[in-house]
Amino acid sequence: MREITLDNLDDIARGAGILGTGGGGDPYIGKLLAREAIRAHGPVRVVSIDEVPADATVVPVSGMGAPTVLLERVPNGKEELVALRALERHIGRPATHIAPIEIGGVNSMLPIACAARSGLPIVDGDAMGRAFPEAQMVLPGLIGVTNSPMALADDKGNTVIVEAVDNHTAERIGRAVCVELGCQIACADTVLRGDQLAAGLVPATLTLAERLGAAVRTARAAHTGPVAAARKVLGGRELLTGKVVDVGRRTERGFARGRARIEGSGTDTGRVLELAFQNEHLVAVRDGVTVTTTPDLICVLDSGTGDPITTEGLRYGLRVSVVAAQCDPRWTTPGGLALTGPRYFGYEMDYVPFGSAG
Repeated sequence: MREITLDNLDDIARGAGILGTGGGGDPYIGKLLAREAIRAHGPVRVVSIDEVPADATVVPVSGMGAPTVLLERVPNGKEELVALRALERHIGRPATHIAPIEIGGVNSMLPIACAARSGLPIVDGDAMGRAFPEAQMVLPGLIGVTNSPMALADDKGNTVIVEAVDNHTAERIGRAVCVELGCQIACADTVLRGDQLAAGLVPATLTLAERLGAAVRTARAAHTGPVAAARKVLGGRELLTGKVVDVGRRTERGFARGRARIEGSGTDTGRVLELAFQNEHLVAVRDGVTVTTTPDLICVLDSGTGDPITTEGLRYGLRVSVVAAQCDPRWTTPGGLALTGPRYFGYEMDYVPFGSAG
């Protein structure tokens, strides 16, 4: 039986921070919350998708809001359990399993904390394979699973149940509630049966996060290049290494939006990479040429340590390496690109397939 304990939590948090493509919230804060829950309630049992019974009730839990707000308004760690209980009351049956809605940053850690507090196992998989900023941007939506009912909870114990006509509307209503409650709330939504997990989740992403975090840790200890180790596990390619010279960021409608400019160093001297983000990095333009777009992963790592740098953590002077990696292939279908491609976010460009540019 595999478990998440205090011994492997750091690796999972580090790897999930990388997979979060700059979003999903600060993994350090999430790790603290998960650590406290495991200390109080014991290790979390992890089950693979094929171990989940067909009639299981699997509930993804997460946080919603602007990552910049998370830095100043730290959750108490119980919000997701409050949202879970509100959803259970509404649907009239208990959850049998917890799942991450995304394998990114704090939203990989909050389900672990919720699983520890509830005593439920957590599924080794998530609904994105990375992090995305909006609630309807999940693979279950491609197979007809609705994200309603959606249970929302804040740090004071207030709860709201959203029953919407479609997934986009649930996101809009949920985001409005989020803004009204301080731009940082917990969610329990997108209820899945066990027999929907293979089609609706990216498998083994908790395992991937742990492998990725362990590879960076090991390489750093051996002084063998943590960024290269992360790139190898991801099967990714490096876009540029250099210094952050400009960041423009604003919090708007519950999102952290902005741009960053990175000037190359070493073999990349003279090159410039520009990133556009909405919670997560969405577009990378190098020397005027678009080289990577959502839904593929754009990961910003500290050049020396290999640690992930979130969009809210980007600042002038940081020495970073930007790595691109391929998303789950379901995101590059017409339905997937309609939900998460660059045009959805307002960029006048088509998806650039991984590895096709530069």
